[in-house]
Amino acid sequence: MSFDYSHRKSVMKIKLNSGDGKPLANETVKIRQVKNDFLFGCGGFDAVELAGGSPDGTALSPERSAFLEDGLLKIFHHNNYATLPFYLGRYESEEGKPDEKRTIAAAEWYRSRSIKTKGHPLCWHTAWAPWLMEYSNSEILKRIIGRIERDVSAFKGLIDSWDVINEVVIMPIFDKYDNAITRVCKEIGRVNMVKEVFAAARRANPKATLLLNDFDTSDDYRKLIAECLDAGIRIDVIGIQSHQHQRYWGMEKTHQVLERFAQFGLPLHFTENTLLSGEIMPPHITDLNDWQVDEWPSTPEGEERQKNEIIELYSVLFAHPQVEAITTWSPRDGGWLNAPAGFLRSDNSEKPSLIALGEKISREWSTNIDLFCTADGMITMEGFRGSYEITASTLKGSFILDGKKEIMDLVLV
Repeated sequence: MSFDYSHRKSVMKIKLNSGDGKPLANETVKIRQVKNDFLFGCGGFDAVELAGGSPDGTALSPERSAFLEDGLLKIFHHNNYATLPFYLGRYESEEGKPDEKRTIAAAEWYRSRSIKTKGHPLCWHTAWAPWLMEYSNSEILKRIIGRIERDVSAFKGLIDSWDVINEVVIMPIFDKYDNAITRVCKEIGRVNMVKEVFAAARRANPKATLLLNDFDTSDDYRKLIAECLDAGIRIDVIGIQSHQHQRYWGMEKTHQVLERFAQFGLPLHFTENTLLSGEIMPPHITDLNDWQVDEWPSTPEGEERQKNEIIELYSVLFAHPQVEAITTWSPRDGGWLNAPAGFLRSDNSEKPSLIALGEKISREWSTNIDLFCTADGMITMEGFRGSYEITASTLKGSFILDGKKEIMDLVLV
């Protein structure tokens, strides 16, 4: 099946000059894409431990550090977007003592490697801090707002993209256990809850990219988005979870989901994607968290299936003009629910899915070409939008192809 990716590309004329100011005439230049504008993401939680150390402040063993670094470097060799954890029950398990230092170290680890980061989530009824339950609903809301303003401000410039609020569709009716966030959402309503937390994040960082994120891909989520927009809430990106533990959606459902949420004209991020390389979760399970197993092995047959499903799903999404990001949630097997959902096996060995996706990104969805300069040093560059390096003999330069310029001068040194 063929896909149209032309909307991911731009054309620009570049006049190349050498360091002495003269046109680079009649030479072949090599152009290599070093970063794609499209966000190929993965859960990046391991960097908190690798860069920030263990939660109790003790140093990691050399073996543990080497294992974490090996896994992260394999995952982010082609992926360029990492999600970092801000679940309040873990990030601030004791009120007033956030895990800020370690998380900043993780964000800086990614920034040093030109990997963009996103924080997840600022507000969610699950994985919330028990100490919030001590307060009245009005005090809970004040602390939610304060937390958001504190953390978005603290990470400004390091993390400028946030899942502001997670799974609002179910939030006021969530009945697995009592929690502070459901209490507040039930009292003030979904739309007001979204309005409060988005306003707090926007105050803290007006330039941040703010997402509404949900696992509910039904018409209920579409209605909630419409209600929020009608209420004047500025949503930058619609986040869509796609945990496919019970079987791959397939192209038909994927297109249905795209059609349902593309109607708003907003960018779409597939924020949490899961495809298994082992046994599929039984269909009678209504809450994925209810499936608890001691072992859930990856299998050769499952790994081949996972590879094919990931390539097809990524191809469909990359071809859609409103999709800006895809994040595979679990980098390594044995993470959430102990599922075989990673790009890596539990020993850090690479699965066929990671190898195939890496080849897709580097060979089909990136531009690497040789061009010949005219006598006046001109080349016409057409390629996937992103960052590039250009070399000619011993001279080097870099440029960004983003569709904002039709022509540019570039000096190689």
